[in-house]
Amino acid sequence: MATVIAIKPKSLPSKQQGVVLIVSLVFLISLTAVVAALMQNTTSDVKMSGASEEKMVATQAGVSAIDEVIYNQLLPGNTNVFARTIADNNFPNANQGELLPNTKTAATASVDITNNEFKLEADCPHSRSASSVQVFTCNVLNVQVNRNYGRGNNSTVRVNSGVSQQLLR
Repeated sequence: MATVIAIKPKSLPSKQQGVVLIVSLVFLISLTAVVAALMQNTTSDVKMSGASEEKMVATQAGVSAIDEVIYNQLLPGNTNVFARTIADNNFPNANQGELLPNTKTAATASVDITNNEFKLEADCPHSRSASSVQVFTCNVLNVQVNRNYGRGNNSTVRVNSGVSQQLLR
């Protein structure tokens, strides 16, 4: 026959202190707080880098629109806004059909005279064409492009470029 041996479990102390439980809970709470703070910081960094990227893309689209405005004025068959006389009160010009026809940059452009509040014909700056009788004048123009970006298109990036167009008097 088989003999059954009963093993009596070791007796536990009658009063348990619970110190290990309290220490582990405090450690767990502090670790959770650190992780939550790091997650919040990471979320802010992601939002800031996304906003920075949107601004950079909008700036590049604005520069592209400036290039497009200048290119459109030089195309054969187009009316060159840059070569219009100041005396005929052609500036400022914000006609998007002339400046940015069929554009895909979602920008608005304008062309205005630079530092010429009285709208006088100016001599050409840094001209290489010698003229003793001042045959040439220049339109010194500011091409400005505004491009909205961001959540709800609430922010605007503005890109400016100067153009000097030589004209015969």
